[in-house]
Amino acid sequence: MKTSILFLSFLFAISSCSNAADANKSLKKDTQQKVDENAVAYFASGCFWCVEAIFESVEGVGDVISGYSGGKASTAKYDLVSAGRTDHAEAVAVHYDSTKIDYRTLLKVFFGSHDPTTLNQQGPDKGRQYRSAIFYQNEKEKQLAENYIQELLNKAVFFKITTEVAPYTAFYKAESYHQNYEHRNPNNSYIKAVSIPRLNKFKSNYPDLLKTE
Repeated sequence: MKTSILFLSFLFAISSCSNAADANKSLKKDTQQKVDENAVAYFASGCFWCVEAIFESVEGVGDVISGYSGGKASTAKYDLVSAGRTDHAEAVAVHYDSTKIDYRTLLKVFFGSHDPTTLNQQGPDKGRQYRSAIFYQNEKEKQLAENYIQELLNKAVFFKITTEVAPYTAFYKAESYHQNYEHRNPNNSYIKAVSIPRLNKFKSNYPDLLKTE
């Protein structure tokens, strides 16, 4: 009888350990999925009002945050950045679902929505704060960016590319009134003259990348 009880206890223990292991595997898988579905990429390509609206129009992209990257925390302020008194670029943090869109496609959006041939300038905005830049977070992103640039040059899409490919150090969220600026200020003169035409041009050129809603 004791032998039977011990055997049953042993089976229960094995079953419990197996269930725990399966639960841990499931948790690990769910956690990994959440990480994959909430990836972030960092780009700069001129006024962040324009850039934010463009990336937000893309399928697989969630929140896009306007901010500053490339400089010090103490100088991450609009009055300083816009005056060209910092090392920051007006940048965006693009939150995306990597199960729906990959980093290479984000590069396609990036290069397809601005002019990377103009050094420290996009349209009417001039200064290093408006430079074209990719802030890579790892070696894979760096290689993808460099390879994509070389492809564009090889295909003569651009005769030169001034885009800075730099390691990501930090991103500082811009003041609240800059967030979702184009959507909230459609009658702003700059938005009407620069941002909306830039967004519409991108939509016209890349309809297959847009959200269907």
